[in-house]
Amino acid sequence: MFVLDTNTVIHYFKGAGKVAENLLNKAPSDIALPSIVLYELEVGILKSNQTKKRQSQLNSLVSAITVLSFTEKEALASAKLRVDLEAQGLGIGPLDTLIAGTALSYGGILVSRNAREFERVAGLRVENWYD
Repeated sequence: MFVLDTNTVIHYFKGAGKVAENLLNKAPSDIALPSIVLYELEVGILKSNQTKKRQSQLNSLVSAITVLSFTEKEALASAKLRVDLEAQGLGIGPLDTLIAGTALSYGGILVSRNAREFERVAGLRVENWYD
């Protein structure tokens, strides 16, 4: 399963890089969006000057893929991840911690252009579809 990070979806909406090409070469059943990413996208849409266009794009995407819930399993994976990273002095942002924890708990490959930050997470597979 490919788990999309916020920046990947934004690049897809804007037609940037090779994100659309990579995304459209995958079966929708192999694509997932963490609920934390959905939250970040909704915030961005509410701040956008293209609210209707971006909301339509998001609704279309969400209707075709799986949205991953944030439950006790994801909370525990994220908490362990945060403690491990902070113990090494390698902490990442709080929402990125939740996104990475979600991807780990589902055994997914996180698709993000922010590979440098997510590479700190042991066991997390990361792909960059932008380049």
